[in-house]
Amino acid sequence: METKMSFDNQQSFGQYLNLNGKAILVTGGTGSFGKAFIKTVLEKYKIRRCIVFSRDELKQYEMSQEFPAGPGLPIRYFIGDVRDVERLELAMRDVDYVVHAAALKHVQTAEYNPFECVKTNIHGAENVVMAAIRTGVKSVIALSTDKACNPVNLYGATKLAADKIFVAGNNLSGSEGPIFSVVRYGNVIGSRGSVVPLFKKLIAEGAGELPITDLRMTRFWITLDQGVAFVLSCLNSMEGGEIFVPKIPSMKIIELAKCMASDLKHREVGIRPGEKLHEVMISEDDARTTVEFNDRYAILAPFVNNHRTNKGAIEGKPVVAGFRYASDTNTDWLSSHEFRQILSM
Repeated sequence: METKMSFDNQQSFGQYLNLNGKAILVTGGTGSFGKAFIKTVLEKYKIRRCIVFSRDELKQYEMSQEFPAGPGLPIRYFIGDVRDVERLELAMRDVDYVVHAAALKHVQTAEYNPFECVKTNIHGAENVVMAAIRTGVKSVIALSTDKACNPVNLYGATKLAADKIFVAGNNLSGSEGPIFSVVRYGNVIGSRGSVVPLFKKLIAEGAGELPITDLRMTRFWITLDQGVAFVLSCLNSMEGGEIFVPKIPSMKIIELAKCMASDLKHREVGIRPGEKLHEVMISEDDARTTVEFNDRYAILAPFVNNHRTNKGAIEGKPVVAGFRYASDTNTDWLSSHEFRQILSM
């Protein structure tokens, strides 16, 4: 199947879930993805309620200046931590859909603070699953990362554990309970913590060179808007237990740096602890249960819940034996022209 996906065509991810009249909760709702997702939902749908669940009072206050709450306005701000299952249960009352975006996401921070990362990313995932089951939520979709595939750092390991928890949640919810699925994608252009804001900052400060981890390094890339579009489409098609992986382009970090500042020199600084030279989103072992669609792959659960069927196994095309979806062997590459177009948006 052809893998090319246009960066200026969000509709390439298919039909969105209709959220009119529904209540949705976003954990980590003040983060880069959360804000973009909520903005899209408020613009596209007449939702009954949109709950921003996060632990940062300042970020919620700042977000409320852009998206105010009040009579006739469907957004609500709920201070809470995914480590607190009772608080999650309060927030999820009468909620239809949950998007779980809360996580500790910085590789080096996780390496230095492993217990905190485990509490948020693993125990937090368990709490979201249990709260959703107890409150009768319809569907939960969790955001994962390419670093969860064959992880070499603690962050990736905790996200792999979280992925397993959400997939297994389908066996706990029974025939009438919520369904759980996962979305896994690569680096988000422009999100907090990505290399793009760092390079922009250095360029603005008049730096004479840009630091490059390794001249061979590649990464998968997706825009925030496309991440939002992909999640909305997966909410529409999920049946429970899938890990959805979008077909997105790769780009060398050195090429990205040249696009942003062609006149600056590059200093190779070496791979940091916990970093990979190339990222993988589907391993050879995952390939045994992976099916392909026009715009995505779906890693299906290796077990079948007796109360559910997974039509994806019927509709999708199984990938070939030994298939591996990696940033260095990807068939779709982001051109300099396309990347500059994204930066100008």
